[in-house]
Amino acid sequence: MAVIALASASGSPGVTTTALGLALLWPRPVLLVEADPTGGSGLLAGYFRGTTTYAAGMIELALTSSNLADALSEVAQPIAGTQVSYVAGTRSHTQAGALRDLWPLLAVALAELEPTGQDVIIDAGRLGLVGSPGDLLDAADLALLVTRTHLPALSAARSRADALRRPPLDWHQSGVLLVGDGQPYSAREVATVVDLPVIASLAEDPESAAVFSRGAKPPRRFETGALSRSLQAAIAAIHSTIVRRRSELLEGAPS
Repeated sequence: MAVIALASASGSPGVTTTALGLALLWPRPVLLVEADPTGGSGLLAGYFRGTTTYAAGMIELALTSSNLADALSEVAQPIAGTQVSYVAGTRSHTQAGALRDLWPLLAVALAELEPTGQDVIIDAGRLGLVGSPGDLLDAADLALLVTRTHLPALSAARSRADALRRPPLDWHQSGVLLVGDGQPYSAREVATVVDLPVIASLAEDPESAAVFSRGAKPPRRFETGALSRSLQAAIAAIHSTIVRRRSELLEGAPS
């Protein structure tokens, strides 16, 4: 597989919740990177409910003077009982400026993880902020703009979509991941307005989403519920999108 980056245009469409949900259901070992420059780890404060202390994270990577790939393996922490490891975000938004020089180097280091059998999911936070990880979005095999389908969300998404568009034959791709398809606008309508393809849609399921965002107790039939099913479908759609583009480019390459 590859490197997948998620970002939002405005508000709180659920980027962190979506990134964690995808990671926990991912079929292969995966590294979850909290690259949101707003500060504070949504994973530690939310999913872990503050019970897991900050050991090391993005700032430690920025300060490393050694090989970044080695530092990445030391900083990444496993989530027990899963195939997920994570790199925690910054402690404060005031540290965002210190990450600017890290992003291009980290983009290279993350791309090199694929041959080891490990995929990467990046929580890039909101587009356009100081310290925003633009290099990670540019280098991702698939950059996804996460948005809800009401008019204010789509207005912001349309404004920011240009930052994610790629040339038709670029190896890297971009698209939209919807939360709450049809509330009120459909995936077809969103794709037309934003001028990006809708790769997948997630069910609007606040009770199940709270498991990822706040470490809430899973509701009944959580593993077979609407959110879990839509996350699994999103994973399949992400996989097929990346594989299809790679096949197209390889078939078109000169022999």
